[in-house]
Amino acid sequence: MNELRTILADVVTRLFTERVTKEVIEGAEKGTWPAELWDAVEENGLTLPLLPEAKGGAGGTWLDAHVVVTAAGRHAVPLPLAETIVGSWLLATAGLDVPPGPLTVAPVHREEAVRLRRESGGWRASGTATRVPWGRSADHVVVVDDVDGRAMVAIIAADNFRVTPDTNLALEPRDTIVFDRAPVVAATIAERVPSDAVWLYGALARSGQIAGGLEYVLVQATRYAGERKQFGRPIGAFQAIQHQLALLAGHTAAAGMAAANAFRAAERGDPAFETAAAKARAGEAAGLGAGIGHQVHGAIGFTYEHALHFVTRRLWSWRAEFGGEGWWQAELGRTVARDGGQALWPYVTAR
Repeated sequence: MNELRTILADVVTRLFTERVTKEVIEGAEKGTWPAELWDAVEENGLTLPLLPEAKGGAGGTWLDAHVVVTAAGRHAVPLPLAETIVGSWLLATAGLDVPPGPLTVAPVHREEAVRLRRESGGWRASGTATRVPWGRSADHVVVVDDVDGRAMVAIIAADNFRVTPDTNLALEPRDTIVFDRAPVVAATIAERVPSDAVWLYGALARSGQIAGGLEYVLVQATRYAGERKQFGRPIGAFQAIQHQLALLAGHTAAAGMAAANAFRAAERGDPAFETAAAKARAGEAAGLGAGIGHQVHGAIGFTYEHALHFVTRRLWSWRAEFGGEGWWQAELGRTVARDGGQALWPYVTAR
């Protein structure tokens, strides 16, 4: 771990441990924007780890961003932190200025599109995007459209689109945004950005958040198994519980390694294959791992008073966003079928 990553790890651990309290998460789930938490995150440079220092960022890499995104998942941070990191990277890569404040990205479904068209007076955006993360809270939305065979990145201010609020299982905002010939703040062709960048890098971010959330579940389940006693001894002494904890540890490790490898591939500039593997593996682990966590905790884990559900509800939600494991597994299959089975082993071992 390099110096910047060490500093980021220390900062996120301290900040999120101190500031992401049960009361803050509950307040966010009831619709209160955690302004003080956002200000602290922004002041510590956690929203812009990928921007050059000259642009006000940390000058880091995707592996540095991995530290922040994973910690956000581990602590169930009720902010569009991952979305802001992805959105700011898209803008910076396209050579556009990154405004302060929370960002989100759209659309988040493959079958939806936000079209960018040049009209008199500049570029305008049209289309409907559903289930947009933190749509109502974002000051700007970053969109990517295919214009004449090339990816165009655009940023649209919140004053120029309509929002219909909705939530996911974790009670995080997942809103419908309607762009009706919305004027854009800025737009440009981005040669280094794929046309499916929102989908791809959104899945990358979710794999990191899931990996962090699973780490939390594993720690809590292991601790509870050592504290909770049945028949005169900790339940962790029973072989059945030990077996479940071993399974949870295995899924957590696999998801974590897959996500880290995908972020490493993003740094190389070609994360499609690794992101597919990471999102598929992390999604599978999210379902199984959350189930094991609740089984170990028993009835108390299902109560609102216990903190476990803050993370497990997010795991179940994040698992389905930017493509579930089934979609990404099929994408891996399509890749293998396109290149031929003989090319798979050399391709995997060379990365």
